[in-house]
Amino acid sequence: MRIAGLQKLTLLDFPEHTAATVFLPGCNFRCPFCHNAALVLGAGDATGDTPVEEFFAFLDKRHGLLDGVCITGGEPLLQPELADFCARIKGAGFAVKLDTNGSFPDRLRELVESELVDYVALDVKNAPERYAETVGVPGFDLAPVAASVDYLLASAVPYEFRTTVTRELHGTADLVALSRWIAGAHAWHLQSFVDADTVLAGPGALHAWDPADLEALLPELRQAVPNTQLRGV
Repeated sequence: MRIAGLQKLTLLDFPEHTAATVFLPGCNFRCPFCHNAALVLGAGDATGDTPVEEFFAFLDKRHGLLDGVCITGGEPLLQPELADFCARIKGAGFAVKLDTNGSFPDRLRELVESELVDYVALDVKNAPERYAETVGVPGFDLAPVAASVDYLLASAVPYEFRTTVTRELHGTADLVALSRWIAGAHAWHLQSFVDADTVLAGPGALHAWDPADLEALLPELRQAVPNTQLRGV
């Protein structure tokens, strides 16, 4: 198991929990708006990794200060040792939140049904018709993501859906279609794109929506997903 990055405290990423966040390298998507280009493209570079034992030594000192650990990427479900890693975190007395792109539904199900994950955040990238374009994978097969969406909609585990919104990839009709795809979801967070030098497409290639325009769209999106919220807007 490689830990390519460690954020020692987050008050936002794991609802109702104080948490640390670990970043795992490698991803099967190439989303142009991704802020973690180094994790996606430099998965073989171990420079700057946090040794696993060092991470657990850190956790041992955070009892009473942290409630949980967020596991993000990249795409964490690519890691073959993830189940053992989650089990060790749980065994140390911390809750686990998993961020995923949903493309490995069987692995997701195994973790949830083994009670190794307490909360899942699934990035739903766009309306089905624009998924391949949005994840940067020509001919992408949406079926695995759809299976993960259906699994979470069945309330197997507490969850949220998240979408990073850009002007170039997300029109009003796309977001409405996406809302209907995930209709009835417990929570859907729209995250405004923020440009940076680390964005996979390069700085200046993509642009955020005007916050007022996103706010104005919320009533229509809430017809399908009542708990639709803006995050970081």
